[in-house]
Amino acid sequence: MKRLALLAAGLVLAALIALYFLWWGAGPKPGPHTIIVKEGASVASVARDLEKEGAIPGSTRTYRVMARLFGSHDPIQAGEFEIPKGMGGASILDLLQHGQPLQRLITVTEGMPAIVVAEKLAANKYLAGSLPEIVEGSLLPDSYSYQRGETRGAVVARMQAAMNRTIAELWPKRTPDCPVATPEQAVTMASIVEKETGKASERPMIAGVYCNRLRIGMKLDADPTVIYPVTKGKPLGRRILKSELNADNGYNTYKRPGLPVGPIANPGKASIAAVLHPAKTKALYFVADGTGGHVFADTLAEHNANVAKWYALRRQRGQM
Repeated sequence: MKRLALLAAGLVLAALIALYFLWWGAGPKPGPHTIIVKEGASVASVARDLEKEGAIPGSTRTYRVMARLFGSHDPIQAGEFEIPKGMGGASILDLLQHGQPLQRLITVTEGMPAIVVAEKLAANKYLAGSLPEIVEGSLLPDSYSYQRGETRGAVVARMQAAMNRTIAELWPKRTPDCPVATPEQAVTMASIVEKETGKASERPMIAGVYCNRLRIGMKLDADPTVIYPVTKGKPLGRRILKSELNADNGYNTYKRPGLPVGPIANPGKASIAAVLHPAKTKALYFVADGTGGHVFADTLAEHNANVAKWYALRRQRGQM
C-alpha cells in the first residue's frame, strides 16, 4: 500500500510538472491571430474559442486546470486581442487579463464631408450593420476607436455625440463679434472657414472676414459653397464653371447674400471656435498668397491689387 501511495504521488507530481512546463511553454499556433472576448466572458468560454483556433496547448479542460493551478485569478477583459505567433498558455491568459486590447481607429479629418465619411464606414470590413443617413456637419472630426463587429450606426452616433458636446461647450462662451444666431449657423459658417484655409493660424482671420460680410449683408462669395452641390464636398478637380457660379441652389454664396442652407463639410473644433471668436479685423477680402495662406484687404482696391499679384505669380508658375 505504501509503495502504491508513493507511486500515485509520483504520478501526480509528474503530471503537475508536465502541466507546468506545458503551461509556460510556447504555444502551438504558427502565426498571429485575433480573438474577440465578450463582456463577462470566463476562462472556460475563452478557452473553448482558443482551442478551436488551435492557439492553446492541450484541450479546453486541460487549459482550465492549468489556469486554475498556475494562473492569476484576475478577471478577463473584454475586447479584441492579437495573439502573437508562438505565445504560450500562460502569456495568453496574462494578455487577456492585463494586456492592452487591440485598438481600431477610424479618422474623420477636419473638413471631411459626410459623403466621404459614409464611404469610409461602408468600406470598413470590421464594422457591421447598415449605414445610417449622415447629416452634413453633424460629425466632429477626430479619431474614433471601435471594436470589431460593432455597428456602423453606433460609430456614427459617437461622432455625432462628440459634435453635440463640442457645440454645447463652445456656444455659451461665444463673443458677439459674429452675427450667427444659432449653433446650426455657427457650424455652417465654420464649415466654410474649414474649407477655405489649410492653415490653422488663419481660421480666426477667415472667420473675421466672413463675419464682417455677413454683418453688412455682403455676399460671402465662397468658392467651396459653389463646389458643394456639384461634388457633395469632394474635390472638384477643375476650375469652377460659369454656370456653376450662376446656379441658385441654396448653397451658392455668389448668388445670394447670407449663409448657405446648411454646412458644406464637418468642421473641426478649432474652426467652430474661430467663428465664435473671430479675429477683430476690418478686412472684407482675401486671396491666396502662393504659400498656402492668404493675404487680406480692407478695401476692394487693395484686394484687386492683391489679386493681380496672385495672377502674376500663377502665370510665372505656368498655372495660367
